[in-house]
Amino acid sequence: MMKKKSIPASKPLLILFLCQIISALDVPLDSKLLEELSQPPTITHQSPKDYIVDPRENIVIQCEAKGKPPPSFSWTRNGTHFDIDKDAQVTMKPNSGTLVINIMNGGKAEAYEGVYQCTARNERGAAISNNIVIRPSRSPLWTKEKLEPHQVREGDSLVLHCRPPVGLPPPIIFWMDNAFQRLPQSERVSQGLNGDLYFSNVQPEDTREDYICYARFNHTQTIQQKQPISVKVFSMDSLNDTIAANLSDTDIYGAKPVTERQPVLLTPTGSTSTKVELRGNVLLLECIAAGLPTPVIRWIKEGGELPANRTFFENFKKTLKIIDVSEADSGNYKCIARNTLGSVHHVISVTVKAAPYWITAPRNLVLSPGEDGTLICRANGSPKPSISWLANGVPIAIAPEDPSRKVDGDTIIFSHVQERSSAVYQCNASNEYGYLLANAFVNVLAEPPRILTPANKLYQVIADSPALLDCAYFGSPKPEIEWFKGVKGSILRGNEYVFHDNGTLEIPVAQKDSTGTYTCVARNELGKIQNEVHLEIKDPTMIIKQPEYKVVQRYGQVSFECIIKHDSTLLPTVIWLKDNGELPDDERFLVGKDNLTIMNVTDKDDGTYTCIVNTTLDSVSASAVLTVVAAPPTPAIIYARPNPPFDLELTGQLERSIELSWIPGDENNSPITHFVIEYEDGLHEPGVWHYQTEVPGTQTTVQLKLSPYVNYSFRVVAVNKIGRSQPSEPSEQYLTKSASPDENPANVQGIGSEPDNLVITWESLKGFQSNGPGLQYKVSWRQKDVDDEWTSVIVANVSKYIVSGTPTFVPYEIKVQALNDLGYAPEPSEVIGHSGEDLPMVAPGNVQVHVINSTLAKVHWDPVPLKTVRGHLQGYKVYYWKVQSLSRRSRRHVEKKILTFRGNKTFGMLPGLEPYSSYKLNVRVVNGKGEGPASPDKVFKTPEGVPSSPSYLKITNPTLDSLTLEWGSPTHPNGVLTSYILKFQPINNTHELGPLVEIRIPANESSLILKNLNYSTRYKFYFNAQTSVGSGSQITEEAVTIMDEVQPLYPRIRNVTTAAAETYANISWEYEGPDHANFYVEYGVAGSKEDWKKEIVNGSRSFFVLKGLTPGTAYKVRVGAEGLSGFRSSEDVFETGPAMASRQVDIATQGWFIGLMCAVALLILILLIVCFIRRNKGGKYPVKEKEDAHADPEIQPMKEDDGTFGEYSDAEDHKPLKKGSRTPSDRTVKKEDSDDSLVDYGEGVNGQFNEDGSFIGQYSGKKEKEPAEGNESSEAPSPVNAMNSFV
Repeated sequence: MMKKKSIPASKPLLILFLCQIISALDVPLDSKLLEELSQPPTITHQSPKDYIVDPRENIVIQCEAKGKPPPSFSWTRNGTHFDIDKDAQVTMKPNSGTLVINIMNGGKAEAYEGVYQCTARNERGAAISNNIVIRPSRSPLWTKEKLEPHQVREGDSLVLHCRPPVGLPPPIIFWMDNAFQRLPQSERVSQGLNGDLYFSNVQPEDTREDYICYARFNHTQTIQQKQPISVKVFSMDSLNDTIAANLSDTDIYGAKPVTERQPVLLTPTGSTSTKVELRGNVLLLECIAAGLPTPVIRWIKEGGELPANRTFFENFKKTLKIIDVSEADSGNYKCIARNTLGSVHHVISVTVKAAPYWITAPRNLVLSPGEDGTLICRANGSPKPSISWLANGVPIAIAPEDPSRKVDGDTIIFSHVQERSSAVYQCNASNEYGYLLANAFVNVLAEPPRILTPANKLYQVIADSPALLDCAYFGSPKPEIEWFKGVKGSILRGNEYVFHDNGTLEIPVAQKDSTGTYTCVARNELGKIQNEVHLEIKDPTMIIKQPEYKVVQRYGQVSFECIIKHDSTLLPTVIWLKDNGELPDDERFLVGKDNLTIMNVTDKDDGTYTCIVNTTLDSVSASAVLTVVAAPPTPAIIYARPNPPFDLELTGQLERSIELSWIPGDENNSPITHFVIEYEDGLHEPGVWHYQTEVPGTQTTVQLKLSPYVNYSFRVVAVNKIGRSQPSEPSEQYLTKSASPDENPANVQGIGSEPDNLVITWESLKGFQSNGPGLQYKVSWRQKDVDDEWTSVIVANVSKYIVSGTPTFVPYEIKVQALNDLGYAPEPSEVIGHSGEDLPMVAPGNVQVHVINSTLAKVHWDPVPLKTVRGHLQGYKVYYWKVQSLSRRSRRHVEKKILTFRGNKTFGMLPGLEPYSSYKLNVRVVNGKGEGPASPDKVFKTPEGVPSSPSYLKITNPTLDSLTLEWGSPTHPNGVLTSYILKFQPINNTHELGPLVEIRIPANESSLILKNLNYSTRYKFYFNAQTSVGSGSQITEEAVTIMDEVQPLYPRIRNVTTAAAETYANISWEYEGPDHANFYVEYGVAGSKEDWKKEIVNGSRSFFVLKGLTPGTAYKVRVGAEGLSGFRSSEDVFETGPAMASRQVDIATQGWFIGLMCAVALLILILLIVCFIRRNKGGKYPVKEKEDAHADPEIQPMKEDDGTFGEYSDAEDHKPLKKGSRTPSDRTVKKEDSDDSLVDYGEGVNGQFNEDGSFIGQYSGKKEKEPAEGNESSEAPSPVNAMNSFV
């Protein structure tokens, strides 16, 4: 009887479940079978659910699926159909559902935010992807804030807040100094999970002015920097010294010394807190404490142990990290901070929730008509997820009815299915923390039996081994399998056979009589099929004489035997191993047919040697041990290169051979491995030795082959392991007789250089190949396919011959034969060449253009007759150019484009056309000589397309409830503009978008006033143009309405003035508007179409120097401000001065200059004397009087309370600044800090400048000005300073 496993019948439910499993068919992974069977779609690859994209790169949303027939793809966006054909920026990859959104060519990533879902559909069902949420990465700038310096007493705690901008995804926080070096961290100083920097207690070495928090946004590869934070730690010693210096001896003074403090938690606050984490995530708990000495943190879990192998401590044990958390990790975690004065603790109650996770995901089901089956979808989570079913992407409650289907919670039961029951079902398991979506198809197939095992397959098995005969099959319903032996044999039964469910027949112990032909029969109700396989039983391989244990003396010789017996039809291979590895790569190891011999044994040869015999069916092995013992002591041996051979003798001289013999020199204790024979040709290359051959070291004679007409000399070099010997003395010379050449020139070619010639070239023979004197060449040619005689010439000492007067481009048969004074070489082979080419005679005809779309056209033409090509046809060239744009009716410089189509091609595609334009083209044939005449110009027009984005969008005149929008028409309208579409929506402080409003604007408008807006509200605007084809790409802008009814200050830049020299120009302007504007200057050559060059103005000053200009050139210039809707000034044009030779005179040698300097020096001397006298009398010098008279508010009087001098101060905080630190940390000059502008100076914009931009001249404004930049001193002026200012 057959061996088959029986199914117990004790429980009907179990039987039903097993029957359902058995009834489901397994489809073999056979490529041919899979190509023929129908199959519903299966999603094979998709983008992640939460997909954050780089807004600077193209967005690729993956959706790949397989099925038979191949599925088609569609997409929804935010729950509605997404028509990709209407969006020029979106394309779908061929034979795929993957979307590519072109951001790098004008698209905006923000416009494509949303929830996307892909559907793959064929006639058997529809599979859907997850909801893919597309969000562009954001890396916002740090909000501006004024940071006060931190003044802390030594030993106190301190927290430096980072507060990074909210990005997507969240940034990585780290602290560094101005030198971009990470700030050192320890148990005392560390960074928290929120990015703040915590000091358990501060020390004097913590004083510094460059605590800088950095936020790195990995997705966009950008780093944002917070303004530096200054920390000043006051030491108790220095504080006591200061107090002592200001108190009398009778006063009691002294600050308390640094006192030790018990721990206090900086974070988290309070005694308890809660934390919720999801299953599978990483749990991070943090405790940071203040105290002196620095507290030490310890963690425990109340009522349990911290999980082993998943618990880690970070940040000097201030952070507890548990990976891959589960519900069992819920509980109370206590952190304890302790120092020598006490301790404090905090309890964190952790609750682990879980997004849905699979217990049993639904699996694909293949059934036969009339069979039953089930789809099971079981998931768990916390809270328990709800299960919902969809059929072909539609909720099953509203899907088409199927009488064979019944839904029972997380199970769908199928009864008596039919082919129309095929579908793809989706199971959705969701709770408040996420969802799972799985596709599983039900494929109902009715297929007759198929046997997938190749027919007449041969199986070879070693006797007494198991034999497995395959019969891979498929059919629906599942076929029954039977095996027969022989052509007319009976069905196989009995205990000597095992029948597997996959159709395989197993013979557990195959014998010689098992050899024969076996037939596999598969049948079901739709048909029957059979297949024959053949079984051969082979004799086993055996080692009849195994290697034996050996003991050998060092430097001796040993041999291991391995004699085998095998089946005569099998080819064995023998491999020897040493210590289970390959034999050493050493010539001492000689492997024979039946043995292994080791010569000159050394201590390293000690080990186990194994003989392995392999055939295609079996493998056997045997091993033996080799022991190496010491040999009797011998004198030290000196190894060296061999001595050169000697006594060379030539015998047996023939025309083409000779015998050379020699006597070897001394081996010098290292055997000669081989001899190298070299020769010299005294006739053609005297003094040059060439390699001839080499022979083994045991051979001292060799038969050498010779060539005719060579004067030979020979020498021999001996080689051993140490190296090569010196060459032997040369043998006597032997001149071989001359003979006719043995070979003809190679690489014969015939290519014409002119239309009426044929240039025949070849590679000349070398002197060694001439075989005799008088080497020449016989060059022969005749026109192919014409009954002509050969024409021949004989030439010498050349490798080229030109045949003149030939017809244009006709084939020739060519041959070149070598000859010398003794005769000709063998008859050469013929080659085919062509005479010279000429330009083609005719142009292609019947040129037709088929416009495919607005940017692509297909051109057809008739091929020209090959006779008119007059050369090798290389292809066709299509010249095409734009005549004019149909929308602008303006002509421009004609730029012809050329496309080349290789070979005899008669059509081609013209890509990259501009929409709504008129084009011309012609076609020309090309050969090796050049191009033929052009075909008549063909005119065609491209249809309209979608326009490009508007050239600009400006938002001006913000009021309480209105904004003014101005725009420019698209640079490329690509048709007749029909309208503009404006969409806008408010944005709140968390960057959430409000309702979207859409307005259609006539195409002839260029501005619009939006009214009835909310006050003090930021709006985002989306603006694009339309033609009759559709909407173009949009441009976005943001603007804010003003906060109240105060008359807004409209920012503007006016009165742009230039003062130009040869290579530089000083640019000045007047600015009206809000403070803190960041200016920039744009310039370019006037009349040029090149992009504007941009220079950033340092600070808020209203002048700038453009350097590196070209003399005698007209430039255009404009000034703009960033961050204020991008407004700019009007353009100004100036011209640099011509380059001129220097005509300056050295004034230092002029008499009037020397006299003037003497007068100035005398005047300064008198002024110093007067100042000195007045100072001794207690009077005031003129500069002091001037300061007192003006009473500059920025010059503070001497403080009476502490006796210190007043210093310049900030208008906001009135804190003293350090010397030379008038510029804030953001390197801009606030208006309240400095009101410098060119208008306030003497000559206003007409003042003079040096080339470096410094101002020349006297201040003559209404008030005195203090320098706004540089390292100016805040000290009171002195006579010396006054003198320097005067000079």
